[in-house]
Amino acid sequence: MPEHLLPPQPIVAPDMPSARPEWRPSERLQQLMDDVEPHDYRVLELLAVEITEYVGRVFRYELGQAGAGDGTESRAEALGTQTKSTDVDPVTRIDTESEALIRRILGELRPDDAILGEEEGGQIAESGVTWIADPVDGTVNLLYALPLSVVSLGAVVDGEHVAGAVHALSLGETYAARRGGGAWHRISADAGWRRIGVSGRDDLATALVATGFSYERDVRRQQGEVVARLLPKVRDIRRLGAAALDLCHLAAGRIDGYYERGIKVWDYAAGLVIAEEAGAKVELANDPGDAVVAAAPQIADALRAEVRGES
Repeated sequence: MPEHLLPPQPIVAPDMPSARPEWRPSERLQQLMDDVEPHDYRVLELLAVEITEYVGRVFRYELGQAGAGDGTESRAEALGTQTKSTDVDPVTRIDTESEALIRRILGELRPDDAILGEEEGGQIAESGVTWIADPVDGTVNLLYALPLSVVSLGAVVDGEHVAGAVHALSLGETYAARRGGGAWHRISADAGWRRIGVSGRDDLATALVATGFSYERDVRRQQGEVVARLLPKVRDIRRLGAAALDLCHLAAGRIDGYYERGIKVWDYAAGLVIAEEAGAKVELANDPGDAVVAAAPQIADALRAEVRGES
């Protein structure tokens, strides 16, 4: 049986830490950093894994300390929520503090690397290593107590996306990959890794496809038109609210395709590597009006044609 069709591992929500976790790199990571070149993809992948899982532990501690309940208004207040681009585009204290944590750790371990983050900005360096962080992808899910928020950290070397990890903040599961190393998933930091792969779907008509929507109302109208055109031609469409998680679900064979217009590099920096290492065909947007399209290879061209109106 192909590995991506193995029975899913049960996911058990991790406990809330009773004390604020401290950052400690594993012995394996320290040994790798001592033994190999700084740009070695193994180091970049493992560092992304350990940082994102640490941010997840801190997140669960902070959520418990904030006393955030299930009511949206009480959670918004407890999480110090503000708005960004529009009145439906939120940012919480968790977003800003998580990015600060990522920057602090990377600054201590790799002071020469560049960092680009959703909340504090930055840019991709022309050479060397750039880390691209989305401290919380799925902030609206977080506000509504939906367990579909992730922290994403990808590494770019000389302009190429080469490694990354995505950690589900509430569920505790992690996805990771590096170029040439395959895509991997584990249900908790204490569990073993299993290799994952995209589905073998070869007919768009039976494909389960995920997408996302912009915070800008005019763009949403156009996205609604695409959904109306695509929905009769696929099995169904899902909207999870976190692009990085969509790409990971594609990598694990949980969905067959994904598309979205207007996502930023921090949304896909890690998920792109994970999806491609799992066998997905991924096509990034050529201009702001295009959508990122990723799918099992047998249906990728057909999905792109439908999404971009080329059929």
